[in-house]
Amino acid sequence: MTAPAALLVVGDALLDHDVSGRVERLAPDAPVPVVSGPRRTTRPGGAALAACLAAADGRPVTLITALGDDPDSASLRELLADRVDLVELPLTGALSSKTRVLADGRPLLRLDDGEGRAREATEPARRAIAEAGAVLVADYGRGTADVLREALADASARVPVAWDPHPRGRPPVPGVRLATPSAAEAHAFASRGADAGEDRHGSELHAAAQDAARLVRAWHAASVAVTLGGRGALLSHGETPLLVPSPVTAEGDACGAGDRFAATAAGLLADGELVETAVRGAVHAATRYVAEGGVRSVAVGTPPTEPPAAPSDDEPTDDALRTAARVRAAGGTVVAAGGCFDLLHAGHVALLQAARRTGDCLVVCVNSDASVRRRKGDGRPLVPQADRIRVLRALECVDAVAVFDEDTPERLLAELRPHIWAKGGDYALTRLPEAALVESWGGQVVLFPYLDGRSTTGIAERAAVAPRSAGVRAKVAGSGRRSR
Repeated sequence: MTAPAALLVVGDALLDHDVSGRVERLAPDAPVPVVSGPRRTTRPGGAALAACLAAADGRPVTLITALGDDPDSASLRELLADRVDLVELPLTGALSSKTRVLADGRPLLRLDDGEGRAREATEPARRAIAEAGAVLVADYGRGTADVLREALADASARVPVAWDPHPRGRPPVPGVRLATPSAAEAHAFASRGADAGEDRHGSELHAAAQDAARLVRAWHAASVAVTLGGRGALLSHGETPLLVPSPVTAEGDACGAGDRFAATAAGLLADGELVETAVRGAVHAATRYVAEGGVRSVAVGTPPTEPPAAPSDDEPTDDALRTAARVRAAGGTVVAAGGCFDLLHAGHVALLQAARRTGDCLVVCVNSDASVRRRKGDGRPLVPQADRIRVLRALECVDAVAVFDEDTPERLLAELRPHIWAKGGDYALTRLPEAALVESWGGQVVLFPYLDGRSTTGIAERAAVAPRSAGVRAKVAGSGRRSR
């Protein structure tokens, strides 16, 4: 596997604090919730979070940001040590920080402090931009992108530049490969140049498409990807847009999801991927980030992991193992289901949808072509392995697919170690051979109701007979006409 390419991140760093606890009552002196048992955590925020996320993908990262002599700047330097190469700009004022108060994982209140701004560019910063092979601008409206704007404009003419804009900042420099505003940010930017009487009616998707097309033209950008939260992203080159939907509906703390999206997209562009592939990979990474706990899953002090690759039909099992490991590390529930899934039908879909609802990710274990032939005979599978994987991955309820070559999936299950092994209700009267294995690590086999009358064999037999019958009827009708 080729090593991930280096990435330069340019933008405004923040210091983020979370105060998390539980709420069981209101205060006696005011109708406000009382947060009990608070736990305090501190982490990089803003461009510093984007840089750490890119570094966690296993790529070398350099961060250009403004830091000062205040205590928060000192704390952030410590958090970034050994994670990224830091190129500092001088900061006027104190480093900006934000504090969230959360109850049972849900934000109650946010406090913003510090209004520091980048004072000026430096020669080391200009040199780092001039030597970069790819750049992510994580603009948080505090001046870093402004003081380096000329150098960033030069970079956009020669290397991939992704730009994550901020309502308080300036538009991207002309020529960026990809801009990544949220729907609200895109609408705010597009409205600045829109005519007062311009028609902006229609669905949210229609409005996002209009905004993206306007921004491609106004910003002279190669493409704009409007992030739509849990719905995915809308990619526009100025004409008919491409909707990249989220693979699953992820519920959780979305703080930092935009940084995860931008860091992944910029990293994939640095690796030489097309914009469409980069956006698809970014949607998958941001969805997974939220599902696995958001910023709670970001362990700044841990070694880098494998990068989130652009979605591919190759080597799916490695991705499945990484997905299971991440969900387990974040305290989530890993669910697995298995089978041949030859000619996917309504019974399969019902099982997979039900299984996904019992946990935080669903890994589908699929028999290889050789395994299916041994179990079902030489005429099977009807659909080859690569196509079965592709169809399963297209299901919203499926997070990852793994392939096993044996007759039963015990070896693969031992690697995945799911909390739940989901099977159809037709196994209710038998002891599954893999049940003891799953139970050995505290897992549970769960059966789900089976939809009667659905089977691959039955569908295949009906499909084989129907065209032949239709052909016989056509021949009979044709001979009758000739005899007349």
